[in-house]
Amino acid sequence: MIPDVVIKARRAIVDGHETGATVSLIGGRIVAIDPFDTDVPAAPETDVVTLADDEVLLPGLVDAHVHVNEPGRTHWEGFASATRAAAAGGVTTIIDMPLNSIPSTVTVEALETKRAVAADQVYVDVGFWGGAVPGNVPDLRPLHEAGVFGFKCFLLHSGVDEFPHLSTDELYAALTEAATFDGLVIVHAEDPVTIDSATPPRGPAYEMFLESRPKAAEERAITTVIEATRATGGRTHILHLSDADAVPLVAAAQVEGLRVSVETCPHYLTFEAEQIPDGATQFKCCPPIREHANRDRLWSGLDAGTIRSIVSDHSPCTPELKRFDSGDFGDAWGGISSLQLGLPAIWTEARARGHSLVDVVRWMGQGPADQLGLTDRGRIAVGAKADLVVLAPDDRFTVDAAALHHKNPVSAYAGRTLSGVVRQTWLHGIPVDLADAPRGALIKRGQS
Repeated sequence: MIPDVVIKARRAIVDGHETGATVSLIGGRIVAIDPFDTDVPAAPETDVVTLADDEVLLPGLVDAHVHVNEPGRTHWEGFASATRAAAAGGVTTIIDMPLNSIPSTVTVEALETKRAVAADQVYVDVGFWGGAVPGNVPDLRPLHEAGVFGFKCFLLHSGVDEFPHLSTDELYAALTEAATFDGLVIVHAEDPVTIDSATPPRGPAYEMFLESRPKAAEERAITTVIEATRATGGRTHILHLSDADAVPLVAAAQVEGLRVSVETCPHYLTFEAEQIPDGATQFKCCPPIREHANRDRLWSGLDAGTIRSIVSDHSPCTPELKRFDSGDFGDAWGGISSLQLGLPAIWTEARARGHSLVDVVRWMGQGPADQLGLTDRGRIAVGAKADLVVLAPDDRFTVDAAALHHKNPVSAYAGRTLSGVVRQTWLHGIPVDLADAPRGALIKRGQS
């Protein structure tokens, strides 16, 4: 067995450990993993690559929460720009959310429209979530059979009128239907009554915005999701958890045996409310970035294994929609652009807290991949996809939003110094060259 490519790394993340490795690739898959000093039989045409001493070989990361926005709001972001950003940040698989594109991905017809637009544009592999909205329960099974990875729903206004939220009864109906084919329902869990009862955000004061999205809104909505999961026997996933006080609720549900999982995001693990200046609407997201102590407890939730994945919730918009002219948190679009920056942001904070790259790969590679059923991604293992990342973990850089591949130069990370530079990303066993034509594939649930 003569490999197409051999990658030799003195440091590689393999099987939950950091070790020296010689990784052999054939046809875009990993076929052998040997010690670093192994002499692998090679042909003249075999490409043998030896990483530098300061580089670590990681699996390509999996980001299961990306708003690409194309078609319909392609001026916010698009498949070409989003997947370039992903590749530059070491992410080799993304799953696109059913909003804020127009049409929303709530029917098979809309899914096929989105796939047709994405084809031939993507620099990494791209899959799709479907949506659960009022009245589309009959569409869920056809979407599942068409290959979506599950169904996103909101329990309060989504921010765009064309993707309405579910009532509690509608959530139960969607979960009941999805349970008949073991589909996954993923939930933006904030309680609308709690938020409607809070003081609405006005003006540039971040503290007022934070008060408008209280922790209790997440806790009450997550309790509703857990109760619905118990009653229907379904599978649910809590999106972008910001409230650490809700972690014990999810932990108890998992101990009970309910199929409830949860993710959080780099911005909740990196930033803290006390340091967000008034008027800095680049930090607005929903649910909001909370206080320093809350951030520490989210890290504890990762340590305990209750939170098993970190994803970007990349939700970009144009600079005008961030209302930098007024700094009004009530008027500004809520979303953090971070697809290219998740790996260095998490590595910077994780290392400071005593974590290793093994942990980062588990949270940002294997965890999201396993949730999606893509068990041949997010890990360096024999039989896995040869999607790989060369990271210089000790290199540091200061974020210049204008230099990112995101379509619009808006980022909460602008000016922040991060550790971890992605020097090369490999997709299907071939280095990604952003100057070349894209080689990414559109993937479906259950596809290897």
